Parts: sequence; C-alpha cells; structure tokens
Amino acid sequence: MLEQIRTTHPLVYRHFSALGNGAEQLRSVLAIDRYWEQLSLPVPEVVRDGRKMPSGAAVSGDYDIVYAGGTLGMLHAAVMAMRYGWRVLVIDRGEPARSTRDWNISRGELLRLAETGVFTEAELDALIVRRYRTGWVEFHVPEERRKRLYIDEVLDCAVDADRLLGLAMSKLLSSAASKVLGRTTFRACYRFDDHVVVEAEGADGAQLRFRASMLVDAMGIVSPVAMQLNGGRPQTHVCPTVGTIASGFEDADFEVGEILASTEPAELSGRCGRQLIWEGFPAKGEEYITYLFFYDAVDSPNDKSLLNLFETYFRKLPDYKRPGPAFRIHRPVYGIIPAWSHDGAGCTRVVSDDRILLLGDAASLASPLTFCGFGSMVRNLGRLTSGLDRALRAGTLDRHSLSGVSAFEHNVSSMANLMKYMCFDASTDDPDFVNELMNEVMIVLDGLPPRYRQAMFRDEMQIEELATVMLKVAWRYPKILSATWMKLGLQGSAGFMKNIAGWALAPSTGRRDG
Repeated sequence: MLEQIRTTHPLVYRHFSALGNGAEQLRSVLAIDRYWEQLSLPVPEVVRDGRKMPSGAAVSGDYDIVYAGGTLGMLHAAVMAMRYGWRVLVIDRGEPARSTRDWNISRGELLRLAETGVFTEAELDALIVRRYRTGWVEFHVPEERRKRLYIDEVLDCAVDADRLLGLAMSKLLSSAASKVLGRTTFRACYRFDDHVVVEAEGADGAQLRFRASMLVDAMGIVSPVAMQLNGGRPQTHVCPTVGTIASGFEDADFEVGEILASTEPAELSGRCGRQLIWEGFPAKGEEYITYLFFYDAVDSPNDKSLLNLFETYFRKLPDYKRPGPAFRIHRPVYGIIPAWSHDGAGCTRVVSDDRILLLGDAASLASPLTFCGFGSMVRNLGRLTSGLDRALRAGTLDRHSLSGVSAFEHNVSSMANLMKYMCFDASTDDPDFVNELMNEVMIVLDGLPPRYRQAMFRDEMQIEELATVMLKVAWRYPKILSATWMKLGLQGSAGFMKNIAGWALAPSTGRRDG
C-alpha cells in the first residue's frame, strides 16, 4: 500500500515507511478520506424496517444497548454499564479503545468524569501526561501589529487518550453482562416495534446479529447511520486535521501550549483557498504533538483529503517547528472534525430516530474551534448517560424523546456558527482576511478580563460576553460587517440571529469554571 504513494506523496511515503505500522496507518487515513466519496454517492439505507430482515445468521446475543464505535462511545458505554447496570455491547471496526488523535483539556474539565461515579480523581490525574504553565494564540500579521494572546487553564493538560479509553473499557468489561468486540464492522440496523437487531461483520467475514433495546451510533464522521438520518448531508462544515506525535524538535517549548497559530496568509489555488492553522502541544517525555488543519464548508471546492494534507504538513512543518538531527515520529494523528451550523433557535440537526441515538462526532454537536468531540463528551457525559437511563427505564425510545438526550448547547452552537469566519473563501476574501480578523479578536480579548478569553476557548461563553466581544471587534474592524454578509448571506444571517435568540431565551445553566 505504501508503494502506491511513493511518487504521488513522497514525503508521506518517507515518513510513514519509517513507522512499524505505516501501512496500517495509511489504510486508516484512506478509510477516513472515503467520507468525501460517500457524500457524492446515493444515501445508504442501513437503518431498515425489521420486516425486511433476511433470514440467515442467528442472534448472537441480547443486550440493552449496542454501541457501534468504540472511541468516544466507550466512555458513554462504561457509565451505562457500571453506574446504571445496563447490558451493553460495543463493536468497533478497528481496535476498540484506540484513538487516531490525542486529547488536551483543562484539569477541571477532565475531573468532571469523576462525577459519573465510574472514574476516580486519582485515576484521571494519572492520565495527565503533561501540564503546561500557560498557552497562547497568535495569527500571522505584520509583527508590529501582532497580538500573542496568553491564556491560562485552557487545554493545558495533555491526556493519554488510549489509556483513558482503555480504563473505560476495563471498567465496562468488569460487568459480566457487557462485551466489547473489535474488528467487527456495523452493517445494518433492523428496527422492530420493541427492539432492534444490529447486523455486523466479524473479522473473519462472518455475519453477526445482536438484539437490543436500542442502537447508539458512535461511529464518528464516517457514520452511515448519520448519513442516512440527515439525508446525505450529515455536516455543514469540517476541519480536516493531520499531525504527528514526534520528538527531536529544536524549538519546542514544553511549558507552553500553542492553541492556535498561523504562519502565513491563506494559500490560493485557482478559485480555491485554505487558511492553514497549526497547534502545538507538549506530550509525555520528549514527545511533542503538532497539528495542521483548516476550517471549511463541506461543499466548497477545496481539497480536503487527509492524505494530501499530510503531504502539505510534512512540507511545511519546518516553517512551524524545526526538526533536529534526532527528530523521530512516533505516530501520526489525524481526523476530520465535524461541525453543523444550526441556522435556527435550537438544534437543527437530526441526532436521533426511533430506538437510535447519535453520539460524539456522529452527532456533530461540538464546536470545532477548540474543544471538539472529546471536550463536548466530557462536559456532557453526566447528562447524556442519566438522560438515556431515564429513557430506557421509561421505555420512551422514540425519536422525539431521544432527541433530548444530546450534547446540544446553545452557547456552543452559536460559537460553532462563528467558525464560518475562519473558512477562507478565495472568491471574496483577501488572503490576509482570517489572520487580520482573528488578530483583532485577540486584541479585543486582551483588553477584557481573563474570564473572556478562557470562556471563548473553553466553550463556556455567556451571551453577554459574546455580544461584548462582537461589538468591540466590529468597532475596531468594520470590515467584519461586510464580511458577515458575504460569509452568511441573508439566510445564514437570519439563521444566526435565530440561534442567538434561542440562546437568549434558554434557561441559564450558569458558568462552569474548570
């Protein structure tokens, strides 16, 4: 497989070939890249009427919940099994409890997992492999106008994702009635009045069927269930992301997290263009994580291939962090971070159906700006699990009832809408637009109390805080007014105002400081 990219992607070939599992990593990257092909294909019918279920394989087991997807879904499944006593089955097409990315979060956010009663604070603290003194955000503008904004207690703890997921899996498996199956691919869900039958394919190609009260879809952005329930349009925006966990950089500061950083204007290619952004986070020992990504609309003409973005990453990496003589890549990290623009007063995305619930990136309810799916899951795990427990006990597993068991948050959905300003459009934007705008935002935040910057980058902003920031940015940078019209248009602007109105009318949940 690696030989197939030797000439087309020479840098990816060279670096992946040096990895012991380079071919397997490439295969995983290409599997995620098939998401783009799925968008142009007929919508798959994987949720089916039970009367259409063909005869064949016998039911292999009975459970209360079947989870398709063993990454973020593993955290939810562990709580449902251990705290609430439900019989759960987790199936995953790869190796369960493994992530293609590592995670950063503040300690206060991480310790919310202890509120579920399944994890202890000592266990969670042991998962933190590095803590930073501070972090910063900086965008590429002339140096005399550039504002490096320092932010404390935001994404300042590096968490070993695989150890956390492994801990969750071990707790789940301590329940004799629950089970985890790897190398098992979801194929279909047959729905009956009082149960579902989940059809899957085992590692040996055998057809498997599992009976359950409901299916929880945690298959991420490539979920065929989310594709079907949302009419072939499961996301409105995406953030393709690639990077590495490596050691041997000459200029890495292991005391500081680089939350967002750009090093150049938007790159142009015909009518296409992308504003590339970096992140840099110290990890365990001498390891350092670097990410390269960009924000974009799903239907833009830009190249969003992770494989191609990896080639760009390796080419541009020395402009961001200098690899030294001892530079070594330990493993690649990658994924497509999903986003949904809620042009309405509440959640406008389909996140449930009768006896089916979407979770994590399959639900696409997180803001892609900083916290993404992991932060959203940690923050909402308590209410997501208690809500589903109530629904199961009451037997209210219809689409409407399950739609309330979601990670939707009014403030997060409004911030997700602001992500549109980060999407560079070559037909309307100057190459410096994103950098200039975000630099002005950093200047405004620097003039406000620290809670504003912490709230913005921890997805905790209150409506009055957002209004303050937006008004100050508009005063300093009037160009944002015309840009709003170009970015959102009449329909998008109206939808965003409905989104804000829904937030204003929603019951206040108060601030959650981490």
